[in-house]
Amino acid sequence: MADRRQHWETVYRNKAADQVSWFQLHAASSLRLIADCADRDAAIIDVGGGASVLVDDLLDAGYRHLTVLDLAEPALVASRARLGARARSVQWIAGDVTQAELPAARYDVWHDRAVFHFLTDPADRARYVAQVLKSVKPGGHVIVAAFGPGGPLQCSGLDVMRYAPDALHAEFGMPFRLLGHETEIHHTPAGQEQEFVYCYCLRT
Repeated sequence: MADRRQHWETVYRNKAADQVSWFQLHAASSLRLIADCADRDAAIIDVGGGASVLVDDLLDAGYRHLTVLDLAEPALVASRARLGARARSVQWIAGDVTQAELPAARYDVWHDRAVFHFLTDPADRARYVAQVLKSVKPGGHVIVAAFGPGGPLQCSGLDVMRYAPDALHAEFGMPFRLLGHETEIHHTPAGQEQEFVYCYCLRT
């Protein structure tokens, strides 16, 4: 885990938040999917949220119980600086999602855009799914976006996994009922196209 943390901390120290390949000016798809399944009192965790502006958009939309988890402390520092006084209303967790101490049955919505596809070790993926099972309430929603079949083979210097919707859902298994999926073509700051698959499930 130390090597993984060092890698991502180096990325955020060497690149501005709006220059990393996964940067979005607004996380429109994520915001829409969350709004479709969660009211303003929902407890939401954004896994790998880092320097993403999704937390800004959720605050602007009136959500009040937000948690952002990221492995890279510099990414969280960037978000807190950007939000200013509003950052105090968000819980920030610096840690590896596969090992962090997360509360049991706490979250109504688990959101992850671009973390799961970095878990190339099946054991890490199993630990990730166990964390979701532990911390998402029964009846809660899980939104995970990963590179699709046409996505890149590497990102930020690391190998990644690519998933068709059925394969992504299969990683989570029977405790999660697939509600739907969609594909998005993301345009990176460098002008490249990346295929993302979003799967949204109900934690049964």
